[in-house]
Amino acid sequence: MSDLPSDRTAPGVSVILPVRDEEQNLRAAVEQVLKQVYPGPYEVVLAVGPSRDRTQELADELAAGDPRVRVVDNPSGRTPVALNRAIAAAQHDILVRVDGHSEIALDYVARAVQTLLATGAANVGGMMVPVGTTPFEQAVARAMSRPLGIGVASFHTGGVAGPAPTVYLGAFRRDALARVGGFDEYFVRAQDWELNHRLRKAGEVVWFDPELAVTYRPRGTWSALARQFFRTGQWRRQVIQHYPETVSARYLAPPAAVLGVVVGVLATVVGATIGPRWLLVGAAGPLGYGTFVAVASATMGQGLVTAARCRLPAVVAIMQMAWGTGFLRGVRPAVGSAPAEDGYPGSAHQDGPDRQNGPGNRRRTATED
Repeated sequence: MSDLPSDRTAPGVSVILPVRDEEQNLRAAVEQVLKQVYPGPYEVVLAVGPSRDRTQELADELAAGDPRVRVVDNPSGRTPVALNRAIAAAQHDILVRVDGHSEIALDYVARAVQTLLATGAANVGGMMVPVGTTPFEQAVARAMSRPLGIGVASFHTGGVAGPAPTVYLGAFRRDALARVGGFDEYFVRAQDWELNHRLRKAGEVVWFDPELAVTYRPRGTWSALARQFFRTGQWRRQVIQHYPETVSARYLAPPAAVLGVVVGVLATVVGATIGPRWLLVGAAGPLGYGTFVAVASATMGQGLVTAARCRLPAVVAIMQMAWGTGFLRGVRPAVGSAPAEDGYPGSAHQDGPDRQNGPGNRRRTATED
């Protein structure tokens, strides 16, 4: 970090964390942020949503114990609202996003700021590095870092430093965020991708630095994994509906696989009553997909412990099928309310975009689908 300005000239940094139900992890998350080696003015802003544990009390304790920690309320419990509230409360012009489960190196903030200053980018971010502890989590971590499981985005699979469509988390220039209106609060998920898309459309640069590695803890159960990817698929469809130019074969492959498997299963059932020829035709789709996943997972799973390797094909299939099903389903919340996030209701909004007030204040129909 020799190129970083001294403490007299280094820009101030506000690290923002949207948190909710984080009693077990919040203290460690804040402590690692406060231990960052950074020479300039520094603060941590916690945007706390309604929690079913002691997250609020713990956040208040952390703020009382260190003047660099500040707390803002996020009654909606939704991530994009939390981010916008934290940004509004932040005192500094460089905003570094960290999540409650993130694990970052001691020089993460310093490197991000150095790269931000050197490139002039609007956002600088790096890689999400999934690390599992159980065999199931290890299988998920492997799938989430390979193109077969997660696609070819550089922040998942790696790549060279340079401009990118999106990055994981990020360090932002406040003026760039203000220019595009901040996070769009409609997007319960994919709000980071959507923001980066608008930044690039506005002529800004989103910069990927593979050295900015952030440890991510994968979901620990089959049901949690399926819910995660189902919701991700739902919101990817919403992004494509709002930005049709972003559609690609990568996003259409999982729903196409779901349709192929479903049609194949139905044809197999029908074929069982018609004759063996149609039975074989119907079974070709599901069997072909299963064979492909099994063979690809055998290669992808090299180096994993046996228990994780055995789980990997099913993990990949769950990720792809759940994502594809969510994409086909889309988001259909009740009319007159914003989509909920992980069980928490969203705030009410009405039909019709309000472009003048920026994406954070847009009002869209809740049944766009």
